Amino acid sequence: MSKDLQDYEAVSVYFLNDTDREGLLSEARECVFNWSTKDGWPVGVVMSCLWREGRLWATAGAHRHRISAVRRDPRVSFVVTSTGTKLGPGRTVTAKARCIIHEDRDTKDWFYPAFSSHLFPDPAQAEPFCKMLDSPLRVVLELVPEKFITYDGTKMARDTAGKLGDDEKGPRLSADTERLQREIERRGLAKG
Repeated sequence: MSKDLQDYEAVSVYFLNDTDREGLLSEARECVFNWSTKDGWPVGVVMSCLWREGRLWATAGAHRHRISAVRRDPRVSFVVTSTGTKLGPGRTVTAKARCIIHEDRDTKDWFYPAFSSHLFPDPAQAEPFCKMLDSPLRVVLELVPEKFITYDGTKMARDTAGKLGDDEKGPRLSADTERLQREIERRGLAKG
């Protein structure tokens, strides 16, 4: 098997550093929020979001299926992409997280204005949106990350062009290496 196949299939080495991860999460206005249904199916929806103090925040009506699912099992995940941001395409952050549902007035009082201003920098748009959100049926979701999985496609592009130093790559994850090797062998791609 060629070295290229091994190198470009093990993409965990193209990680986002903490600064770039924080920058992407801070700029993001949308995420894909994922949960499991009661019969075990994974489901995800695109939601507006706000990154604040190491947590992703969102909101939904308390009657939504995702809220029932989170009340049953708070283990969720979210995905944010750099597409449409000033960072350009090719960067992603995925996180395994635990979701906390807030219904208290204190959380709503800081969240709705901050969220509205993040989504709509123009106060003429943010203020009516903030008022619309403040419904007795609405809850606020706090997603507390437990593990990040990141990818920086710009690093892979630079590596392909021979312009990425080894010091800019992350360690090759042993689990990825082991699974990759098993798949190479299963497909008969290993050199004899």
